[in-house]
Amino acid sequence: MEDTVRKVLDLVEEAGDEILSIYNSDDFGTRIKEDKSPLTEADVSSHEVLVDGLRKMTPEIPVLSEESEDIEYEERSEWDRFWLVDPLDGTKEFIKQNGEFTVNVALIEAGKPVMGVVGVPAANTMYWATESAGAFKRPASGDTVPLHVTENCPERDQLKVVVSRSHVNEDTEEYARRVSDRQGGVELVPVGSALKLCMVAEGEAQVYPRIGPTMEWDIAAADCVVRQAGGVVRTMSGEELRYNKKELLNPHFVAACCEALMPEALGY
Repeated sequence: MEDTVRKVLDLVEEAGDEILSIYNSDDFGTRIKEDKSPLTEADVSSHEVLVDGLRKMTPEIPVLSEESEDIEYEERSEWDRFWLVDPLDGTKEFIKQNGEFTVNVALIEAGKPVMGVVGVPAANTMYWATESAGAFKRPASGDTVPLHVTENCPERDQLKVVVSRSHVNEDTEEYARRVSDRQGGVELVPVGSALKLCMVAEGEAQVYPRIGPTMEWDIAAADCVVRQAGGVVRTMSGEELRYNKKELLNPHFVAACCEALMPEALGY
């Protein structure tokens, strides 16, 4: 697995370079997809780098990318192992040029992410995790550090609740209020893309409630990072997220540093 992680890190870095070459240009080539979400040349270029690279590296493992043509569930249901890719998570943040976008690659086995790599091209930062080795971060300085969620978070005076910069809603704000009632105060931190999950994994935030739509490729890699950093990622009904479902839309979920901030502990 270690050798595979290194190769995926290199691929994600290459995809990030492609993204940045367009990010620093005058034309993103933006168009609108059928689901009304934006698509740029950066999404397409990153997709090509990642999918081509993964197929060459592991031809026996199928690849599902956000920008792939639709693959019927009848075919996907036969996959015990596959790559799940979001070539550019946070396209809206990319267009706004605020740097809060990521490149996400996860290896899924039996419906569970066993490896995840999240690249942050604008910050020259990498997050990754495997079941066997744990979770890590390599910042721009180049010094790799292990990741751990916040310890003893219920004892803190104020917790950070990270929320979507583009999709916050009343249900999310209600969740933050319940955390505040329990803790005596919270700070809401709006952030784009899979960075929200990574912030929980590294202890920069304590909880991320996502009471709104996401797709499997949006979160699988960062889900792995949170889990392997010692955190908890579960649906509002208390189940672990599963991948390669017939419907690729995720249920609402919460990522947190501890059980005390999960829905059941807050009265959901």
